Amino acid sequence: MLSELSEWFWQERRWFPEGLGWADLEDRDGRVYAKARDLWVALPIALIFLIIRQIFERMVATPLASLLGVKDTVRLKAPHNTTLESYYCKINKNPTQSSVASLCQKTGYSERQVQRWFRRRRNQDRPSLLKKFREASWRFTFYLLAFIAGLAALIDVMICTNCYIDFKINDLSPPLQTLLPSQYWYYMIELGFYGSLLFSVASDVKRKDFKEQIVHHVATILLISFSWCVNYIRCGTLIMLVHDSSDYLLESAKMFNYAGWRNACNYIFIVFAAVFIVTRLVIFPFWIIYCTWVYPVTIYKPFFGYYFFNGLLMTLQCLHIFWAVLIIRIAIRFLTNNEKVDDERSDKDETDESEEEEEEEAGEKKHMKKNGPVQNGHTVHNNNHSKRE
Repeated sequence: MLSELSEWFWQERRWFPEGLGWADLEDRDGRVYAKARDLWVALPIALIFLIIRQIFERMVATPLASLLGVKDTVRLKAPHNTTLESYYCKINKNPTQSSVASLCQKTGYSERQVQRWFRRRRNQDRPSLLKKFREASWRFTFYLLAFIAGLAALIDVMICTNCYIDFKINDLSPPLQTLLPSQYWYYMIELGFYGSLLFSVASDVKRKDFKEQIVHHVATILLISFSWCVNYIRCGTLIMLVHDSSDYLLESAKMFNYAGWRNACNYIFIVFAAVFIVTRLVIFPFWIIYCTWVYPVTIYKPFFGYYFFNGLLMTLQCLHIFWAVLIIRIAIRFLTNNEKVDDERSDKDETDESEEEEEEEAGEKKHMKKNGPVQNGHTVHNNNHSKRE
């Protein structure tokens, strides 16, 4: 059963243009070609990345955070309450006004106490500033090194049309793209890194575009794997390089943001926005996708692999447009109103200042100072509650 399924999946007519097949990717005449079995190497590399990440975050990112002055806000814990905890975990983290009234009856709490309990409980689930800084510093380090490695791997393959022009001299000739050692390790390391992101996605900071990030990682892994199997090495390397060219700028902007270096964060973000738009909305669609979508049909008849490969590229391009809208919106707000750069993908509860709670407590103190502590219209003579409560 499995052998029949494998034979059906790897049919040559599915992945190659007419006249070419797997036999053309066999090593010969000193030329070395990518093999599908090589992709298994990415699994141990992904596990190694997870280990290296833990070491990096403890030994490098944490001291760096301390050096840059990254401080975590001390968050008050919500007192244990079975009724409220059950509602929080099973029903909704943000109860409606009617639900608050119902919970007040069940718990004996006042409306303000219930609202404060949910706010503090949400704060407990928020990722710490240090955690976000360590994640950003890890990604910054990888993307920067990956970008440098991609430049080194593409010194002699910067013309995108070579991705296809070398694939065919005549109908019976084998592909001429020999695999370079630098390209091999660039592919395996990139594939291993995105595999590690999928493994760690449950513990990483979750943002509003969590689903889009999952789609991006899966599409990237499929794209890298497919281009490797059918020897679209040059095109795949160029695609990865284009993506790595802006990601490290975003992560560095996040690091400065978490450290409170607002000006550095703002200006790096503007540079990131410019690089992102040029690489993802200009170079990627009008150069790379053009060379994979338009140019091949002048040489071959379209086949399944052609549609599959370009379908993955178009999926990435749709995500690029989605993120570009968010980036441009932030950039315009900063340039026109001189506001600080904030990540629109973050929920309100992810901000690190408990502004709402501070305002509420300030209002309470002002009210108490003016009228004295009161409860149900009567003065409270013995208030044993903590001032922080």
